[in-house]
Amino acid sequence: MSDVIKHECGVALLKLKKPLEFYKEKYGFATYGLSRMALLMEKQVNRGQDGAGIANIKFDVEPGRRYISRKRSVSNRSVAKIFSEINNYFDKNQYTAEQLEDPIWLKKNLPFTGELYLGHLRYGTFGKNSIESCHPFLRQNNWMTRNLVVAGNFNLTNVDELFDQLIQLGQHPKEYADTVTVMEKIGHFLDEENEKLFAEYKNDGLSNPEISRQIGLNLDIENILKKSSTNWDGGYTMSGLIGHGDAFVLRDPNGIRPCYYYEDDEIVTVTSERSVIQTVFNVATEDVRELGPGNALIIKKHGNSVETNIIEPREKLACTFERIYFGRSNDAGIYSERKQLGKLLSKRIMDEHGHNLNNMVFTYIPNTAEIAYYGLLKGLERRLEAKKIEAVKALGNQEYDDALEHLLETRIRIEKLILKDAKLRTFISNDSSRKDVVSGAYDITYGTVKDGTDTIVALDDSIVRGTTLKESILRILERLNPEKIIVISSAPMICYPDCYGIDMARLGEFVAFQAAIRLLNIKGKSHIIDEVYDECKRLLTLPKEENYNAVTKIYDGFTQKELEESIAEILTPVGFKPQLEIVYQSVEDLKIACPDHQGAWYFDGRYPTPGGNKVVNKAFVNYYEGNNLRAY
Repeated sequence: MSDVIKHECGVALLKLKKPLEFYKEKYGFATYGLSRMALLMEKQVNRGQDGAGIANIKFDVEPGRRYISRKRSVSNRSVAKIFSEINNYFDKNQYTAEQLEDPIWLKKNLPFTGELYLGHLRYGTFGKNSIESCHPFLRQNNWMTRNLVVAGNFNLTNVDELFDQLIQLGQHPKEYADTVTVMEKIGHFLDEENEKLFAEYKNDGLSNPEISRQIGLNLDIENILKKSSTNWDGGYTMSGLIGHGDAFVLRDPNGIRPCYYYEDDEIVTVTSERSVIQTVFNVATEDVRELGPGNALIIKKHGNSVETNIIEPREKLACTFERIYFGRSNDAGIYSERKQLGKLLSKRIMDEHGHNLNNMVFTYIPNTAEIAYYGLLKGLERRLEAKKIEAVKALGNQEYDDALEHLLETRIRIEKLILKDAKLRTFISNDSSRKDVVSGAYDITYGTVKDGTDTIVALDDSIVRGTTLKESILRILERLNPEKIIVISSAPMICYPDCYGIDMARLGEFVAFQAAIRLLNIKGKSHIIDEVYDECKRLLTLPKEENYNAVTKIYDGFTQKELEESIAEILTPVGFKPQLEIVYQSVEDLKIACPDHQGAWYFDGRYPTPGGNKVVNKAFVNYYEGNNLRAY
């Protein structure tokens, strides 16, 4: 993606179902769980580079011994940092080789050697990027079954309501943040469940130690989650560990945020990406299950896991950006869908520019657009073959030989025109200096474009703001002196903010929105902008359930082609010599390419929750009033 946006987060949960000695005997080393967690997190590092954290719980330790360990970091390469620090506990100069290979000794003496792990990779979309904002969060208590560790991939749109609910419950939250609010809500009902069971077992005449054991065996996690998640509005995969050894993962009822799990007789694991589990545990695609919308995977300390419904599922609107950009491309489904995104664009390119293929050079803007690029090329090749056959059939006998030779010489010209030098980094804070360094971070392949004659067709996976495109990429491609540059986006236009995990909160930053506002002003329809503002202000005085997306009126009446032409005008740099054309994927074709991921609210304005409609209206008010504030 030429525009850098922050997004999503990653979670990794692992429970070892066998005694630790089993893994030492079978796999040859005593830290099997820790090594698997390092891989599960490293394989998802694309999902969060603002911070990382890991927590571990040991089962059945003696009173007085530490049984919960946690390590977090917000440094560069935070995953490597936390595991490097954990490695320092296993000091070969301090302990004997026999001790470091003995799982029983390790569990008794060193941290992060227990049976239950929860890891998190953070991309911060809200709040400070500090260690306090880094998951997992820990709620501590002297009772094992009241200790709670929480981490998630989520954004909630109604933190204000949930915060007020905590106050009504009698709590005094220490921070106004969605993660703290969620943890305290779950913690409240965890306490309530503990108190209920304690009273029951006390009436049965059990001693306090016996009561503690019985509570651990019989905590009703399903009931706790049902009570806790009431009124959550947003997208989430919420993961938690309870101090005695139970664990859970809960997914939002629209299935916005991704969640996959795998279980056998040795382990239970949950991650944000399917292919990560496949790689780390060498299992087939069909062995990894997707957690259903509104469902929780409840993992008891003793026994297998169970998937159960917590919140009634709604229309599944899984995030399409997972497929376009965020998810790992070695996932079979993602790889196929990205190719299809490119293939579906080939019809329009052939219809509008097929007459000029000999003078067109196709490339992609590194690197995440590469697979869609393969799909585009395959689609163009097939359409070109069909065009050749059609043309040959239409020829008379005398023309046949010469025309056939000419037609068969027509090929799709593909080159890698632009390369990013990974060694150059842009740490300079001054804007003008940074732009210069960004330009220098890219190289072009000289001699591949016919001077003043060729058209460059460059595929990007999404054009959000267009800033990097305008300030760097287009200027770099201009050096090749093409007659025209066509930039294709394998994703549709981003017209609305996201509030469920992707850091796209300000309407005014989207080039599609800028293009629509520009057209309204040009066509003498600026009164529509004022009308939308008035309606958004009115709606924001109402409960979120009574809000609808009033901002769609900004785009009504404009065709995709009109918006693309307006975007091209906005993104054309001053003094730019080549003609610029912008082409976006259609929302209809996106949904064909990604049949199981239909969540496209940032493209089509159809928010899956009431809070989303409130957010988009708030974002427009902020834009209109000149407030550079987040809408959630």
